[in-house]
Amino acid sequence: MFQETLLQDKIILITGGGTGLGRAMGERFLALGAKLAITSRREDVLAAAAAEMSAGGGEVFYAPCDVRDPQQVAAMCDAVYARFGRVDVLVNNAAGNFASPTERLSPRAVDAVLNIVLHGTFYTTLELGKRWIDEGAGGTMLNIVTSYASTGSAYVVPSAAAKAGVLALTRSLAVEWAQYGIRQVAIAPGLFPTDGAWSRLAPTPELAEQLVNRVPLGRVGSKDELANLAAYLISDYAGFINGEVVTMDGGEWLQGAGQFNELREVTDAQWDALSELTRKGK
Repeated sequence: MFQETLLQDKIILITGGGTGLGRAMGERFLALGAKLAITSRREDVLAAAAAEMSAGGGEVFYAPCDVRDPQQVAAMCDAVYARFGRVDVLVNNAAGNFASPTERLSPRAVDAVLNIVLHGTFYTTLELGKRWIDEGAGGTMLNIVTSYASTGSAYVVPSAAAKAGVLALTRSLAVEWAQYGIRQVAIAPGLFPTDGAWSRLAPTPELAEQLVNRVPLGRVGSKDELANLAAYLISDYAGFINGEVVTMDGGEWLQGAGQFNELREVTDAQWDALSELTRKGK
């Protein structure tokens, strides 16, 4: 299945594509023949990532965008269309999350997560979906959700609510937009450590160990494993998969709902210390 031409000449747009899992997926797509457009808020990070990712000969275009702003989303899509003429696949990967007792959250903290994860995904989906429908072109949308999108999870409530909304969006549009040739799929990753997410969700070795111990396979996932699954789901081989979410978490959610529920053991003093570490996270 993973021949070098699997994604030949597909134009793939990845939000949050300059770092972490977004970059890992992009590098795999490039190796399989795709052309990439990556976007995020930080232009310097995008520029460096595009230069490094294209060093092997692949074509990578970057356009900075804050997905929380629908006007910026539209301008970014205009730039991608100006470069490639079309988009075949959208990967909604941009996200934000941190662990906290819910009663400690301010409205601004709630908005920081919901605006990126739920609104940003919806804005980008809507912008490209309208273009595809007008063009009669069709396409594939891959949404990165989470293993607790279906169950909820304590201590990451804004993320749980936002990802549940993205999951509902995936399933809803799978039915509504199928008539236009637009396919919806999603991946629900478990523990896949990246510098940004890990520094906010598991800023101490003790917390990291506690999270890993919940996984029946006894380890975290690798970026390659996620990237290979993503490549399959957006490929023509998965053309009859629509509205499905694939959980990739080593069996964790089957062991107990709520990835962060065990954080109830953390004391108030420890939460204060963790809050300071979280603010210093990348």
